[in-house]
Amino acid sequence: MNWQPTYAILIFFSTIVTYLCAYKIEKTEKKWHKKKYLIASLIINLSILFLFKYYNFFNTSVFGLLQELGIRVQLPNFKYLLPVGISFYTFQAVGYTIDVYRGDIKHEKHFGVYALFVSFFPQLVAGPIERAKNLLPQFKTYKKFDYEKAVVGVKLMVWGFFMKLVVADRLAIYVNSVYGNVEYHSSISLLTATLFFAVQIYCDFAGYSNIAIGCAKVMGFDLMTNFRRPYFAQSCAEFWQRWHISLSTWFRDYVYIPLGGNQVSKNRNYINILITFVVSGLWHGANWTFVIWGALNGFYQIVFKIFRFNPGKKGRKERRPFTYLSNIILTFVLICFSWIFFRADSFSHAFEIIKRMVSELGPIFIGDNSSFVYGIFGILLLFLKDGFDEFLPEKKIFFSSSYRSVRTLSYAVVVILIMMIGVFDGGQFIYFQF
Repeated sequence: MNWQPTYAILIFFSTIVTYLCAYKIEKTEKKWHKKKYLIASLIINLSILFLFKYYNFFNTSVFGLLQELGIRVQLPNFKYLLPVGISFYTFQAVGYTIDVYRGDIKHEKHFGVYALFVSFFPQLVAGPIERAKNLLPQFKTYKKFDYEKAVVGVKLMVWGFFMKLVVADRLAIYVNSVYGNVEYHSSISLLTATLFFAVQIYCDFAGYSNIAIGCAKVMGFDLMTNFRRPYFAQSCAEFWQRWHISLSTWFRDYVYIPLGGNQVSKNRNYINILITFVVSGLWHGANWTFVIWGALNGFYQIVFKIFRFNPGKKGRKERRPFTYLSNIILTFVLICFSWIFFRADSFSHAFEIIKRMVSELGPIFIGDNSSFVYGIFGILLLFLKDGFDEFLPEKKIFFSSSYRSVRTLSYAVVVILIMMIGVFDGGQFIYFQF
């Protein structure tokens, strides 16, 4: 992944193509012509994405398979690095064209406003993937400094930096040490690293989302919520209603429903679910490990659907505590298992991790003592806040105290923790690579 000034041409080109196609879709009367412009927009934008993100993967995988069958075909690999954010702004622009085609929104006449929608900097490189009907109208309203909104935005940013610098990047030190040297580690170390990675990727991406949403809010814009305490989900279906919500709903609205959604036979519905999750996996990266990660999550959805297991639909008061806790733990374990494929470098790497998890007993690897302890401390603080927000939202304590002094002190402590134990050389956000 990389960012060069010349890559701005790609965003500009994508903006022009989707703007013009949406204009023609709205002005054209004949349905076939509307569809023609929609298809043109999809082909052009997705071809650019394919060229930069998937061409080398396709070249290596497909032609490698053909060579195994005795058919020798070889094309040169594409040597440009992946532009940062290309998957996010491409999906946002394509979603706009589809919305105009469906008649859900009107074509935006002002090119400058539309260009701002595609390239709005807080969420340009890693989402949330915004919808035109939410963001475009906000660019046309007069903005003046709103103190209350700015305070909320700054608080979101502070918590986002805590999630990223104190939790995600601190845990990454341990995860990288273990996953980078699997052959030297026992089952307990690999299990710990997998649990840490589940929290790391949550804090890495939700942290960025909080920073982006908070930054936009300071300027007076409201972006959609992207995470809603996903590890308290009671089923895999509920997990995807809480995790990366902007992408999950994008795939639901623009892939799953057009395939027929659940308005088809049961078997066809299962296939639709599987296709949607496999495409979602491929969106995350040009690697078979991401495809398996997506397929595994689709498989979970299908199995839960077959057994009609969706306790998340019930209200909290209807749940028995033991059943509720069991559902959360089961969902968390299944999601953690799928994260192994997401984090592993290859198939063989993932299977080696799973194999050693069940066969190699031994002492736990601690590594750097301070990092390990700070990481555990960060997890506890994270789940304390998420726990209060999830189960006791009516309690006005700490960050939401009715006393301003308590709220201020709580955030001051978080800022001090960021400065004291945050990792400031932890590299980029994981989702920048997508």
